[in-house]
Amino acid sequence: MGQIKVEKNAGGIEGLCVIEPAVHGDARGYFMETYNQRDMEEAGLTMQFVQDNQSCSVKGVLRGLHFQKEYPQGKLVRVVKGSVFDVAVDLRKNSETYGKWFGVELTEENKKQFYIPEGFAHGFLVLSDIAEFCYKCTDFYHPGDEGGLAWNDPEIGIEWPTLSGEYAGTASAAGYQLEDGTALNLSDKDQLWLGLKDTFAF
Repeated sequence: MGQIKVEKNAGGIEGLCVIEPAVHGDARGYFMETYNQRDMEEAGLTMQFVQDNQSCSVKGVLRGLHFQKEYPQGKLVRVVKGSVFDVAVDLRKNSETYGKWFGVELTEENKKQFYIPEGFAHGFLVLSDIAEFCYKCTDFYHPGDEGGLAWNDPEIGIEWPTLSGEYAGTASAAGYQLEDGTALNLSDKDQLWLGLKDTFAF
């Protein structure tokens, strides 16, 4: 394999991959390939990407947990500035790990990438003062197709690092803060999502 190292089935969840690129550095700086189709295919990752996105968020922002209902997206995510804790939750109804989550810290220093295939909810918490977050998608964004889950659903039980607060039965950010006192910051919409059982009825 060329320029990447791939940890497959991260956290024991089929399909999740943590990818580490080869970084070539010297006194001038560094160079790395952030995506190489040939290397990905050699690692068994044959997805095709159709859209690239980038966002910037301040410390304490939590985005998620998001998914598209009719047009699910696979996402290859990375951080180019700062640090985030990135999370995927398995929503594939026939999966042995349905409802299970896995998280990984993505930073500008470790340069790790996280591949989340179709069928997962995704979200991240910003741990640095500012974080710039980039991701490639296997399907386009479809307005009106977005779904979500409560980021703090106790049934899922995500352990967000440095975050403290008491669950009050909703996805509200009220009362939650990072260890340095930074208040948790969610969009109005992300504070209205319901838990796993109330979102899906199989």
